[in-house]
Amino acid sequence: MRRKAVFIGSDQWRASGFGGDHPLSIPRVASVMRLCAALEWLSPGELRDSPQASVAELARFHDPEYIEALQTADAAGVASSGVRARFAFGTRENPLFPGVFARAATAVGGSVLAAELALDGHLCFHPAGGTHHGRADRAHGFCYFNDPVFALRRLADAGLTRILYVDLDAHHGDGVQDAVRDDSRIHTISIHERGRWPFTGAASDRGGGRSSNFPVPAGFNDTEFEFLMRRAVLPLASELEPQAVVVVCGTDALAEDPLSRLALSNGALWSAVEALVDSAPAAVVLGGGGYNPWTVARCWTGLWAKLSGRDIPPMLPEHAQRILAALSCDLIDDSRSDPAWWTTLADPPRAGELRGEIRDLVENRGFGRESGVAAGDL
Repeated sequence: MRRKAVFIGSDQWRASGFGGDHPLSIPRVASVMRLCAALEWLSPGELRDSPQASVAELARFHDPEYIEALQTADAAGVASSGVRARFAFGTRENPLFPGVFARAATAVGGSVLAAELALDGHLCFHPAGGTHHGRADRAHGFCYFNDPVFALRRLADAGLTRILYVDLDAHHGDGVQDAVRDDSRIHTISIHERGRWPFTGAASDRGGGRSSNFPVPAGFNDTEFEFLMRRAVLPLASELEPQAVVVVCGTDALAEDPLSRLALSNGALWSAVEALVDSAPAAVVLGGGGYNPWTVARCWTGLWAKLSGRDIPPMLPEHAQRILAALSCDLIDDSRSDPAWWTTLADPPRAGELRGEIRDLVENRGFGRESGVAAGDL
């Protein structure tokens, strides 16, 4: 029986955040919600409002002093030099903007709700989630709190002992891997661009013995991604037999993203996520990075269609096209824009050469000796 899909959203995402020329000042989840509404893809029973995590809930992972400092600075509208140095917010990377605390806490609340609904048999999509760089005691990589950690811990609190986290963002899921390093119930997989910030996640990095990292080269294409999924990631999932899976589907792995050099189509990401959610009885799909407003909106809207069993039209109706046409981004040069960004959701496939270094990554796959999961023969 097909699981009922649930979209977790909030009016919190309709307001702009970060501000200025920050890469995340673009509309992302708001555009997805507008497109889904325009296409009549959000029925009342499918849309759930994300709650805001309480301070007590946040303190289950984050340092109370850090939580209090962010809350206080948000209320005051300013962070002292000492606070900036200690907690890494109020900086260019992690700016202090009005409502930052509520915004970050709502992302956590949405991921906890997603995990709870997944345990009840729903397939949950929370595109505002995926802040996978956040540290327990400081902001990091545009992330103030680490909502995927809360989803994973909620699943573990329910008694699950085999939980799989798969990160498809162009940047290594360093914050999540480090947070669950000592938790034998959680295994992590990350596919990310090699040599890209935060410069972690080498193929040899097994975390606490339950991590598998696939740093891929620039130009990573659909052919290579499908090979990596089919020959490494999905076999690892099969060997683990997860009771639940949490997937981060950042769109910065797409060809047109300004902050990475990968070359995937959104269809390749959709296929990977569909295969992963089918690998476990409980599934949570989160957002993540993505800095081209058109490709973010198209990818996550199409992903919701796939998860909720809807057909993607070859051409968007005019009222949906207007939503995409109204977007703008200083990071995207006009010469790089594609007319299809305004009129369609699905990218054309981006097949390419299967390079030897991708084969090498597959040969070295595995969670490591401590996991109890054998790498197996290819």
